[in-house]
Amino acid sequence: MPYPVSESLAERIEALYGWPRADLEAHAATTDRPTMLAALLDAFSTVELAEKNIEFQRERLLQLAAPGRDVGRSTPGHLLDCSRRIAEAVVIRDTQAQHATAVLQSLHRTPASASPPASPSPVPPTARAAHAR
Repeated sequence: MPYPVSESLAERIEALYGWPRADLEAHAATTDRPTMLAALLDAFSTVELAEKNIEFQRERLLQLAAPGRDVGRSTPGHLLDCSRRIAEAVVIRDTQAQHATAVLQSLHRTPASASPPASPSPVPPTARAAHAR
């Protein structure tokens, strides 16, 4: 099943960095330092995991509440537990997605320059001496 929030985040991260997610994850794994890319990928993974948990708990809830299923003494507790877990996963997904989206909105790609920026030319010694007087 597609997970719309995590898919949207993945697309935005890929568009920002210009690489597919697998390549970005491999690149982020090459450094020990914390980076913006690593933080965005971590938030994405958390959103994706929350969406998978929402789907799993939803399916379990449907099984427990299926028509014709016998309702035992523990069934109400299981229904409540699934509902609580769905609510928690939704909060986690929405919070992580909101923060990752805010970060993504603050970042932008810079156009690649054809040549390296020109370094300022040093001031000749005679010009420095004239300014010092």
